[in-house]
This record gives sequence, structure tokens and C-alpha cells, in this order.
Amino acid sequence: MNTNLLAQAANEARGLAIDAIHACNSGHLGLPLGSAEIGAVLFGESMRYCPDAPKWMNRDRFILSAGHGSMFLYGWLHLSGYAVSKDDVKNFRQLHSITPGHPEYAETPGVEATTGPLGQGVGNAVGYALSGKRAAALFNTAAHTIIDHHVFALLGDGCLQEGVSKEAIAFAGHNGLDNLILIYDSNDVTLDAMAEITQSENAEAYFASQNWDAVTIDGHDLTAIAAAVEKAKADDNGRPKVIIAKTTIGKGIPEVAGTAKGHGEGGAKFAESARAGLGLPADEHFYVSAETQAFFVEKKTASMAVFAAWQQTYDAWAKANPELAAQLTDGLAKAVPIDLTEKIPAFAADYNDATRSAGGTVINAVAKAMPQLLTGSADLFGSTKNYLKDGGDFSKANPLGRNIWFGIREHAMGAICNGIAYDGIFRASGATFLVFADYLRGSIRLAALAGLPVTYIFTHDSVGVGEDGPTHQPVETVSGLRVIPNLDVIRPGDAEETAGSFIAAMARTDGPTALILTRQAIPLMNELGVETRRDGVLKGGYIARKESGALTTILLASGSELQYTMAAAAELGEGVRVVSMPCFELFDRQSASYRESVLPAACNKRIAIEAGVTGLWWRYVGTGGKVIGIDRFGMSAPGGTIFKELGITTAAVIEAAK
Repeated sequence: MNTNLLAQAANEARGLAIDAIHACNSGHLGLPLGSAEIGAVLFGESMRYCPDAPKWMNRDRFILSAGHGSMFLYGWLHLSGYAVSKDDVKNFRQLHSITPGHPEYAETPGVEATTGPLGQGVGNAVGYALSGKRAAALFNTAAHTIIDHHVFALLGDGCLQEGVSKEAIAFAGHNGLDNLILIYDSNDVTLDAMAEITQSENAEAYFASQNWDAVTIDGHDLTAIAAAVEKAKADDNGRPKVIIAKTTIGKGIPEVAGTAKGHGEGGAKFAESARAGLGLPADEHFYVSAETQAFFVEKKTASMAVFAAWQQTYDAWAKANPELAAQLTDGLAKAVPIDLTEKIPAFAADYNDATRSAGGTVINAVAKAMPQLLTGSADLFGSTKNYLKDGGDFSKANPLGRNIWFGIREHAMGAICNGIAYDGIFRASGATFLVFADYLRGSIRLAALAGLPVTYIFTHDSVGVGEDGPTHQPVETVSGLRVIPNLDVIRPGDAEETAGSFIAAMARTDGPTALILTRQAIPLMNELGVETRRDGVLKGGYIARKESGALTTILLASGSELQYTMAAAAELGEGVRVVSMPCFELFDRQSASYRESVLPAACNKRIAIEAGVTGLWWRYVGTGGKVIGIDRFGMSAPGGTIFKELGITTAAVIEAAK
């Protein structure tokens, strides 16, 4: 290892960060400067990557969990030869640049996850590691090893204080994800003050208690960093690894180094003196020396040779294992069988059960058709009904298991599912009660932002939960999810719509889907037949019962309230149409002509009903319509009693129509 060259590269990376943040007077200098030697070792010595093949399947993954320090990542991607130019670095935080304020997935080559909300990247890294463990167990053979990479994540005190990190760390330790290496930038500073104001944790003891290997080093000692990383990579001992790197925040700017002022852009005003102190030329900003450039050009050439050798191994593996190769190709392509609906048996005409139970039947049929589908639950498999009967349980002893036991860790479940989705080989789904969706809302939002095809299975969807009372009755949660951009929220009205919901979730590859399922039984309403019902869900809204005469009234509903509109229409007469609206987002993406055919503008006598807050329904019923809902919290009583007490009934629909 050329420590002199790496030390020089570290200072030049510091210079890039100083210049970029000074230029826009915005950003966070502390981590890029304090962790520069860590970056030099990872990108200059220890990580396996190939800038010309940034999505190489067997690359080491690097996630910057402390995403506010984005200039750390952009600087090292530029130095190491990714398609991040000097002009891109100069355009840091500018409109339409590929170097935004926090790392964003699919915006910048080499960025593995959208990070910024602290701690999420730790959970993402755990998901990446889970995916890597399962992929290695599934696809490697005695003759060919095609997957043996490691997952790195750089985090700070802020990440470690967030609860999502603690949940993910516990999960990783319990499940023996020894391909995971966290590097903790431990500089004893948070944004407001010195870290001692808010924490007194013994980090080594904490990680050891969670079944991790932990070591503390000088985070500015290149040799010590490299030795710790190499040991972590070599130890496949069933324990994930953490390297606690003691660093000086803002190192290189004496005026703020080691203080809370070094966290943000406060040190940028000392740019010129800092650059001089780092040995950078006064007359050239965004400076990278010829020696550093030559070093990384040589490393890039070597990485291409490693990639080419791996490609030969992969080709030989694919030829020897065509079925495994096809499965891997399908996973990476997010392939969905074109006949998926045919692989889900129709429900019996007299089926009368909760949509969570129907969901259990459907997900098992889908899993047989899509071997890349994984599912998990936050200690609620028995209630959420999404357990794969022949899937086995993921664990240290059985990385091939398709059922993930997340424990009571909804925050981590969301972030881990995102990590699995980022890795792109498997389709991730996770389940809990709908009222707990807010525990993982941050992860859902990031999945929507990054366009990840994660499926959330949320059961116990309304006041129908009954005796558990208002703490477990999510009257506002469905609407709260519907306002997240790029999230499809599907609330099916019976078993066949549930089948359509899972088909829609699998078909969607550019964003997440939330399936909202009941605990209480719902009768099958299959007047139009299986194909029409399932296809109707794929369109988001459809005519579930067509009027037999001139159209006078439209009744709209989603989920368990569809049954009330169907019964009301039968009593109200021939001019009444029922529109099932399981998914607002899918319906809004349909053509204007289709939406007009379902909700013709000429008919403004419209009534919507849903056992939740009413606000979002007005755009479909218009100012002349009426919405029957629950704009208050629930109560503790049997579910049927609550529906009657709060006016969620067939009689209420009839009264509103008349």
C-alpha cells in the first residue's frame, strides 16, 4: 500500500469538498474532511469495484448512511474514475446536477442508495447484506463462485442514535450477516454540540452485545484502517463487523476542526487558508494531482481485469447451470410471469373471509410463480398471513429461507426491504398492522423517492379491528399513505380484488405498493367474473355493478365498504352504478377516456364511502357529492358495532343517495 500517495489523495479529496461547498455556500464539510483517510483506503486499496461497470453484480457495495456528507462520496467517485466529472463536482447542489445535496439512487453512477435521513443507510446496508448472503447460497456452486462481495456502510453518531439503526444492527447480528462491514465515523460531535451532551454509549460493548465483531482504530491512520478492513473482509465467522474509527471532524480547517462548527458549511469561509495548509495550489481549485490521477487510472485498469476474469467465471457458471442463470436473469430484470393471474386459483363463490386470509392464499400462489419473491413480518406472521408455507425461514443457518423474521422492528423492516430492492436480485415484501405503517413511513417515502418495487402488506385496516380500540384502528393511515408521491396504495374489496392487488404489486417495477387488508370477513362480490375483477384492480377503479337503466347515481367505495355500496345499489334501483376504487393512484394513471367511462362528468350525484378520513374522496365525488367516512378516532367495541355506531353501513349509503 502506497501510504504517501493515499495520504495525498485524501488531502485532495478534502480540497474537492472544501471547494465545492465554498462555491455554493451550502453543504457539510465535517465528514468529507474527517473521513478522508477512510475514503482513501476504501476506494484506493480495499474495495472491489469497477467504475466502467458500476452495477457489476459482484462489486463491493458502499453506502454512505451519513448522507449529509455527500461530497465525501462524490469526491471519491470522481477520483476513482466513475462517470462523475470535475464539472459535476463543481456543480454540487446545483439544479439538475448529478451531485445533489444528498446521494440519490439512479442519479449518480456509484451511488447505491438514496440516503440522508439518518440511520436509513444502515438498514439499507443490512438489506444489501441479506440479499448477498441469500444470493451466494442460492447461486454459487462447488465449481463456480460468482457472488462473494462485501457490503460497506459509513455512518456517524447521528445515524447510530436513530432507532432504525439499532433495530437493523440487532437483526444483522442475530442473523449472522458476516458480509457486512460498518465503519463508524466516531468524531464525538453532533450537529448542535459535542456528542457527550446526548450520548455516553460504549460503542464496542454495544456492538459486541449484538453479536458483532468490533474494533476501535485511529481513523486517520491509513495502515490501521487498511488492516482493520482486510481483517473484517477475511473473517467469515458468522458475525457482522464494525470498525469504530476515531476521527477529527472538519480535519484540515483548524478554525473549526473537532468542534460542532465543523459539521456544516461553517468552515468554508476558511477555504483558502485550509487549502494552503493541505498543500494544495493556491491558483487551481478542484485540484487533483497528476500522481493521484495516474494512481486511480492504474487501479481502474486493474479493476477491469478483475471484472473480466469474473465475467469468464460467470459465463462458465451460466453455461453449466442454465436454470439458475435463468432465475438470476429474471430476478435482475424484475421479470413477472405474463400469466401470473392464471397461476392464482379463483376463489369459491361462497368464499367469505378476511382479505388478509385471501392475501395469504394469493401470496403463496405468487411465490410459486416468482421464486425471487421474499416476504417478512414484524413478529406478526400469524396475523398478517403472508408466511410462505414452503419457503423456509431465513437465518444464519439457512440463508436460503424466503420468510424473514424481522422481529418487532418495523423501522428496520422498511429499510432492510429497501436494501434488498436496491440490490435488485430479489423482490422484497414486509408486513405489519396498518396502524404501525407510520413506524416505517420514512422507509416507504424513500422507496417511493428511489423507485423501489417493495410491497408492504398492511392488515387490520380500519375500525373493523374492533375491541383493540382507537390505538389500533388506523382511520387516517390509508389517506396518509395515499399522499406519498409514487406510492400505489391498494385497498381491495374482497378476495378476487386481493388477487388483483398482488398482481398489480408484482407488475409494478418503478415504485412501491402498499396492500391494505382487513381482519374482518368480507363476502365475495363476483358478479362480473374473476378476470374482470382482477383486471379492474389493475386499472385502479372500475365499474363493479353497472346500472340497468339511465345513469342517475354513482356509488364509490374501496375495501370492506364495497359490500355496502353493492347492497345499496340493489335496493336503490336501476339507475345506480357502483364503482370500486381500490387504488386512486392506478386509476389516475389511466387515460382520460377510461376515467370518463367509469366516472362520467355528466353524472354529478355521487356518494363515496370508506371507513376512514374523508378528505381525499372529494376529488372523485365533486362539490355536489357526499362522502361517508370517519373523521375522528375509533372506539373499543366489536367491529360490527363500531361500523353501525359511526354510520358506515348500507343504510347510510341509501339515505345519502335518497
